[in-house]
Amino acid sequence: MKNVIVVTGASSGFGALAARELAKAGHTVYASMRETTGRNAPQVDAVKHFAQENHVDLRAVELDVASQDSVDAAISQIVTESGRLDVVVHNAGHMVFGPTEAFTPEQLAHLYDVNVLSTQRVNRATLPVLRKQGKGLLVWVGSTSTNGGVPPYLAPYFAAKAGMDALATSYARELVRWGIETSIVLPGAFTSGTNHFHNAGKPEDKTREAEYQQGPYAGFEEEALKALAATVPSDADVRTVAEAIVRVVDTPYGKRPFRVTVDPASDGSEVVTTVLDRIRAEFLRRIGFADLLSVIRK
Repeated sequence: MKNVIVVTGASSGFGALAARELAKAGHTVYASMRETTGRNAPQVDAVKHFAQENHVDLRAVELDVASQDSVDAAISQIVTESGRLDVVVHNAGHMVFGPTEAFTPEQLAHLYDVNVLSTQRVNRATLPVLRKQGKGLLVWVGSTSTNGGVPPYLAPYFAAKAGMDALATSYARELVRWGIETSIVLPGAFTSGTNHFHNAGKPEDKTREAEYQQGPYAGFEEEALKALAATVPSDADVRTVAEAIVRVVDTPYGKRPFRVTVDPASDGSEVVTTVLDRIRAEFLRRIGFADLLSVIRK
């Protein structure tokens, strides 16, 4: 079935790959990004070129997840053009790397805004449409760090991703009676193939950062990145994340998985989330809310 899909943060990385793979699978896909007439103008051109070259329905749309007005305008445009919206892929996010103490509280707040509050803005714009339709799908692109291996110097990013995972889990139970499904896709540490680590933010407090660089953790940043990269097989391909998202979308309504782990490093996340989700499901059954575990197939 052809779906109308919006992917947030689709100028690069997982978002760009997912948007292209979803379009190749036959869907109408809106690759959303900010500054479409500014710094991301080349990405808009790349979207147009890909669509023409592959004969697919892939469109760029201006959407800044940090602005409710921008999100509202983008979703209104999509629904006006396509008549509906079927799938929302929450992908927009940002990573930082460095000693946690050296990040200011304002930096952590900004990271939480980009990785968590952005999804709330998008949900508030899209859920009225999906609820009215009585059917839909939210795909949340999380991180295995939420329940798996947690290497140091990534704490602000990991904390934000954990917040997003908690929000997604609660939303799932509040939307199922509206006919809206939830799938959380958990990529592992892909240290190549995307610009996540290359474009990672750095601490603003350079004095605190220098204290870590000159003290007992001198050289630790390089050690941590090298150790993390060593856990990822040389043939790990970031496109597997995009392909996993396509499989979720293309799975028949009512049968989509709640979680999908794509982790070449095998950091243990899948083991933990399997147990965690089972415990949560058992609790819902115990308090009489078993119907919140899956939508009723129509």
